[in-house]
Amino acid sequence: MPAEPLRCLEDLALGAGYRELPGGFYRPVTPEPLPGAHLVSFNPEAARLLDLDPAEAGRGEFAQYFAGNRPFPGADPIALCYAGHQFGVWVPQLGDGRAILVGQVCNRRGERWDVQLKGAGRTDFSRGGDGRAVLRSTIREYLCSEAMHGLGIPTTRALCIIGSDLTVFREAPEPGAVMTRLAPSHVRFGTFECFAHMGRADLVRALADHVIALHFPELQGRADGYARFFSRVVELTATLMAQWQSVGFAHGVMNTDNMSILGLTIDYGPFGFMDDYDSGLVCNHSDFRGRYAFDQQPKMGLWNLVCLGEALLCLISEREARDALDGYESRFADQFLSRMADKLGLTVAQAEDEALISDLLSLLQAHRVDYTNFFRALGDFSTASEHDGPVGDLFPNRAAFLPWAQRYRHRLRSEGSDDARRRKAMNRTNPKFVLRNYLAHDAIVRAVRERDYRQVDRLLQLLIRPFDEHPGMEAYAEPPPDWGRRLAVSCSS
Repeated sequence: MPAEPLRCLEDLALGAGYRELPGGFYRPVTPEPLPGAHLVSFNPEAARLLDLDPAEAGRGEFAQYFAGNRPFPGADPIALCYAGHQFGVWVPQLGDGRAILVGQVCNRRGERWDVQLKGAGRTDFSRGGDGRAVLRSTIREYLCSEAMHGLGIPTTRALCIIGSDLTVFREAPEPGAVMTRLAPSHVRFGTFECFAHMGRADLVRALADHVIALHFPELQGRADGYARFFSRVVELTATLMAQWQSVGFAHGVMNTDNMSILGLTIDYGPFGFMDDYDSGLVCNHSDFRGRYAFDQQPKMGLWNLVCLGEALLCLISEREARDALDGYESRFADQFLSRMADKLGLTVAQAEDEALISDLLSLLQAHRVDYTNFFRALGDFSTASEHDGPVGDLFPNRAAFLPWAQRYRHRLRSEGSDDARRRKAMNRTNPKFVLRNYLAHDAIVRAVRERDYRQVDRLLQLLIRPFDEHPGMEAYAEPPPDWGRRLAVSCSS
């Protein structure tokens, strides 16, 4: 049978989705017109999630729809209500202050994708803000969400960026923009917290039933369904933390309102990928105490889950909550060890592996070795020769690497590792390209100053396939120049 034709813009058939819940979960909203709306970048891979024909991006109407200037047929836009702990402080009323959920698309594979416009104007939750996003932050989120997907890490997805003639005032005047974000769900830990702190057990139950029906249907109707639901969220979060740590990703703002109930990476603000390995990396210049430093992320994941568990105590017992939370640390440790073993090309677990990994990370930190490039170069390590190869060149003092290299070579030989087979496997695990801050900064400067968006598209193509060699693009794998080593990143958008 011939494949069904892809959809045009007018055929996206936006359904109710989250609107099926009672009205207390959201507020109706109408996007505000965006002057001079024009396409900055379009992601065909994300378009496939909606069965949207990529050719539609060439239509003049495309920018109007995804700027919020023209309503989609059947759309009934809303802003979601939630609360959260921000830097450990309870804030009872947050919500989508600049994000508008226009509806949900069900694709031909039966997947449901919420379509959200980020930066399309004020909502009832804007808290005095303008409801806008700036081109700078939309480029960063657009590229990083697709970079994370390319790395195989659960994340919201990014369809497109629409630029404008609008000037938005943050630390300085900046061009406004709207990004279209896709996710199976935008429900957060803070969504449950919001209604629990209101004392609305009925709404907590309604939300849990909604999430379970759509995303954990195997738990419907079980007497222990809510407890198992919480256990699944604990597992998903522990796994996500292990994935972040293994690729050297720091989120920067791990508030409970920025934690996805599905274990997705969500709300990209002042994030950062490691350049030189630094376990204490703080990528958010507003995080003065280092609450969300890189090495604190696993602990913060658990802290946030405790808050979620408290919000669910109207559905589960304290014992059930504790039992679920007790599984977090072992789940994280197992997942992290497994991912780091893969990065080292180890296929048979041995007792010494944890120490081998820990000592390596200490070595990388002591000598300020580039994290991504080290693991990529390690794929060329030879078990046949006593010479450590190009990876040793990454150390200012090559001799400092030799003792660990000898342990690693012995470890590989102990399981009969084949160099060629291992290299191929390691290059499928260790990316050549990540979204380094200086690369994002360069793309942003060109876009803002000259309306030159080619660098955004170039980075997108690299980052959606970060394990490929991409001949001729080697410069994008280089460590940052001196000017790009300590770029400050803020929450402003």
